[in-house]
Amino acid sequence: MSKLSEYYEQIKDCKRCHLYSGRINLVFGEVNENADLMFVGEAPGYHEDQQGRPFVGAAGKTLNELLAEIGLKREDVYITNIIKSRPPNNRDPLPEEIEACKPYLMEQIKIIKPKIIATLGAHATKTMLNKNVSISKVHGQSFKGNGFTIIPIFHTAAALYRRQTLELLKDDFKKLKELLKEDPIPEIPKEDEREQGQQGSLF
Repeated sequence: MSKLSEYYEQIKDCKRCHLYSGRINLVFGEVNENADLMFVGEAPGYHEDQQGRPFVGAAGKTLNELLAEIGLKREDVYITNIIKSRPPNNRDPLPEEIEACKPYLMEQIKIIKPKIIATLGAHATKTMLNKNVSISKVHGQSFKGNGFTIIPIFHTAAALYRRQTLELLKDDFKKLKELLKEDPIPEIPKEDEREQGQQGSLF
């Protein structure tokens, strides 16, 4: 059994926040545990809760299509969310729910050791950068973490309603492709910079 599978077994019955009472499945993440590129979304929706898999609805279809445009398949990357249980009626996750689930995400990152983490949408971006930022202002930019690069992009669900957002997503995916080609070795922020949040990372 892989480290991620073992970790899933440890947390699959999590009750760290009240969301456990309404979920069908804890949605942990998939697929490539050795991926250089990791996507971090917001929270499971209806289809994800039903299947126990991330990004399997319409937003997931868009993600798969965007990956195909840069020559990647779903099986080439790892996909997860900042919280693992579906919020009621797909509402935004609450700060206390994010804090309860954050250790799980951090452990996933520690195990996978991705080179690039693409944060999908505002909540994932704010969580990973540990800053209150606007996704429309920071999308496509690179932020240094401890051993990886964080690139905020729009959530693929937003592209379902706005053609303009889809075009922006396509541009940002091209940047992901170029970074993967470069085989980046990100700089580790200095201790004082991490403390002050100047690098915009939790690490």
